[in-house]
Amino acid sequence: METVLGLYLHIPFCSAICNYCNFNRGLFDTALKTRYVAALEQEIRTEGERRGAPNADTLYFGGGTPSLLSADEVARLVRACLESFRVCDDAEITLEANPESVSAAQLAALREAGVTRLSFGVQSFLDEELVRLSRLHTADRVRRAVREARAAGFDNISLDLMMWLPGQTVEAWMTSVDEALALAPEHLSMYMLEVYPNAPLKDLMARAVWSQAPDDDVAEMYEQALDRVGAAGYRQYEISNVARPGRASRHNMKYWSDGAWLGFGCGAHSTFDGCRWKNLSGTGEYIEAIGAGASTRVDVQELSADRRLGDALFTGLRVTEGVDIAALGRRYNTDVWARYGHELERYVDAGLLHVQPHRWTLTRPGMLLAHEVMSVFV
Repeated sequence: METVLGLYLHIPFCSAICNYCNFNRGLFDTALKTRYVAALEQEIRTEGERRGAPNADTLYFGGGTPSLLSADEVARLVRACLESFRVCDDAEITLEANPESVSAAQLAALREAGVTRLSFGVQSFLDEELVRLSRLHTADRVRRAVREARAAGFDNISLDLMMWLPGQTVEAWMTSVDEALALAPEHLSMYMLEVYPNAPLKDLMARAVWSQAPDDDVAEMYEQALDRVGAAGYRQYEISNVARPGRASRHNMKYWSDGAWLGFGCGAHSTFDGCRWKNLSGTGEYIEAIGAGASTRVDVQELSADRRLGDALFTGLRVTEGVDIAALGRRYNTDVWARYGHELERYVDAGLLHVQPHRWTLTRPGMLLAHEVMSVFV
């Protein structure tokens, strides 16, 4: 069976750097963006030709802030993918967008350019929380952006929300959940904020004496949100993601289901044909390498069967339907329980992991402690 790839395009530019962000990004520069788009197109076309135009069914513009590209630039990159890979007719083409960085005219042009799915970085519907996160939009701007996207013809919209913010209460979090549901998106991502040691937010929290809620409150945030969205007709399909029927992110499912993808752009990661690598992280060095016809790859790893099995379990247990252990055992010619069972028994006994002969799944309490269970596979 031939592999069907996902294609990831990294756009590293932002209008401002959020104080919690740990992604590969930098401030917007028009001239640099022009050079970067040209390099990105060249990488896509070169890789497609080198690999003989393999099949693909998802394109994902991530960042950074991909909505800082013009619609013409997005169309140019979509066209490069369509001409360099065998992309199916019903491909899911996602573009991440910040609410303040789009206009009604731009959204219409993006739809015309081939984008089929928008993922808005909302984080909160409370303006005071958005200020704490150094976000540039307001809650009202989110509402207008969603209305404009609908008017432009988008029928597949995802909203990102963030819980466990500094000073956030369960009630405040549920206000954001309810505000998001009122906009009737097809998909919701609900992530817990992770404050990295070198993040400016960490210093700001210390100066302002802000703290994150106790663990019990975070568990309550998670439980209440899943109950609320479930009652509204959304199905949880991954630890942090819910969707209307048929609207799960097809691209992200490749990451969670032992799939394959090619990443283009600075810092982009790829996993394909038993190999994993990333691109040079620096925007300038990436552009220079592409211009010189040099390889952009670093940290190239040939993955052993045991490593691939561990990775498939690590990511697959994030999905609510869990892992088909029988199929995985056949794929990697391994008795999976014999390989990991002695380390997993304590999580089964604690009610965090449900083990059946052919399928393993995390329980809802297990999803809150997934990092502990999954540490077995690292």
